[in-house]
Amino acid sequence: MDQPADAPVAPAAADFIREIAADDLRTGKHGGRVHTRFPPEPNGYLHIGHAKSICLNFGVAAEFGGLCNLRYDDTNPAKEDVEYVEAIEEDVRWLGFAWGDRTFYASDYFEALYRYAEQLIRDGKAYVDSLSADDIRRNRGTLTEPGRNSPYRERSVEDNLDLFGRMRAGEFPDGTHVLRARIDMASPNINMRDPTLYRIRHAAHHRTGDAWCIYPTYDYAHPISDALEGITHSLCTLEFEDHRPLYDWVIEHTRPPARPRQIEFARLNLNYTVMSKRKLLALVEQKLVHGWDDPRMPTIAGLRRRGCTPEAIRDFCARIGVAKKENVVDVALLEHTVREDLNRRARRALAVLRPLRIVIENYPEGREEHVQAVNNPEDPAAGTRLLPFSRELCIERDDFMESPPKKFFRLSPGVEVRLRYAYILKCERVVKDASGVVTELRCTYDPGSLSGPTATRRVKGTIHWVSAARARGAEVRLYDRLFRSPDPGEGGRDPLSDLNPDSLDRLSGCLIEPALADAEPGARFQFERLGYFCVDPDSRPGAPVFNRTVTLKDTWARIAQRAG
Repeated sequence: MDQPADAPVAPAAADFIREIAADDLRTGKHGGRVHTRFPPEPNGYLHIGHAKSICLNFGVAAEFGGLCNLRYDDTNPAKEDVEYVEAIEEDVRWLGFAWGDRTFYASDYFEALYRYAEQLIRDGKAYVDSLSADDIRRNRGTLTEPGRNSPYRERSVEDNLDLFGRMRAGEFPDGTHVLRARIDMASPNINMRDPTLYRIRHAAHHRTGDAWCIYPTYDYAHPISDALEGITHSLCTLEFEDHRPLYDWVIEHTRPPARPRQIEFARLNLNYTVMSKRKLLALVEQKLVHGWDDPRMPTIAGLRRRGCTPEAIRDFCARIGVAKKENVVDVALLEHTVREDLNRRARRALAVLRPLRIVIENYPEGREEHVQAVNNPEDPAAGTRLLPFSRELCIERDDFMESPPKKFFRLSPGVEVRLRYAYILKCERVVKDASGVVTELRCTYDPGSLSGPTATRRVKGTIHWVSAARARGAEVRLYDRLFRSPDPGEGGRDPLSDLNPDSLDRLSGCLIEPALADAEPGARFQFERLGYFCVDPDSRPGAPVFNRTVTLKDTWARIAQRAG
């Protein structure tokens, strides 16, 4: 069962952020408090990289007896939607975290942010610039050349206040004016070269409607929002490291009631995928995937639909840790973590994806018996179940070869194999259609070879099966990695041109043991010898659809074994 939102989370390994928090508590900094926030933009669904940030922010707060807020950075109304707000909250809860009544929005502070901006103007620290966006960009300079002052930089306080007020009143079209901080156009840090604090955008906001037509930038709204909420440790990914001087500048010159500290950590980079919401949105909008929760997507919703558990995602985030330097994590580690988790919790089941019919000629016609199968060898409390066994069965087509190579320990003419949980079977005769395709196998069984602790006969191969008469039909979706190369978009190419054409294989006509026919969406199973599967929401009573979560093959375990 998935962990409830208020369940406790085990402490993670020590890292530099936790060391900072522990030291601040020892010295009494921030009044002995630890207060973090998770600040998503409601412009898309969260992905596995956000899961790392969620686990870090909520985890640090919990470990040090503090609080973590959920605060939406809703400063760009053109790209935001209530759908994303609801999806974000569902994902954070599913991961196992709760924030009580501490749901906040940058839009909660629009009036306060505006008043702080007026204060900056009065203090000579901000001005209204009427250059075009292109001219502002050209005047900013380069990494080796300083920027140039805007001709509007020396406007009077009165003129700036008047224009800023008229911007708010909606007198000017988009792009006519912006409010900029007056800092230093010769600063070696381009972010400090009179950055934009407000821009005109005549767009309805999902919370404030048409009340505003000017919106603050993230670099301006974020530090003040942190301060107004009493945030002590503002944890950001490394791309904001060069923005930290601006964060501190805004706090210093607006003088809000608290002084939070921004700390940067390396974001999660995962091979064989992309972590840009813009690129993920393009996949959705171009219908290259079936929505944000497509099981091939690295979104939390996609991972959930694929069959990953919140415990596995949290464990993965704990394993990769928190570092100061960027690196790329092998997706095989994520798959290994999910596989380990499901091995402990998933019930075993028998399913045949590409059926081949067999008839056991020496098994009595009309007879049916039940053989006992283990539900989960990792969990003795899971118990056992009974599987129907009869004269006619179906096996996996790949488990038979008419002319097998050496070390093919499955079924072939004259060779014996064990049917999982049942008897030893021998192929006697092959039946083909007019085109030479194998359509049926005629076999015999050893009545004294029933599987169990008292079984005396041993054979090298074991294959899975289902009863032909009692098996139920199902659709199975075999998912693979969405991109072909480890670094989609490498060398400047469009990552969408690197999609794996074989990332989804839909199989109809699959057969499953009877008990699985009415499995609830979200239920997870190990199809023995095939992999881990989850019941998809597309399922209907009696017509289940299963998504493959991960295969049984564990690349990461082999890599780790070689490294050891």
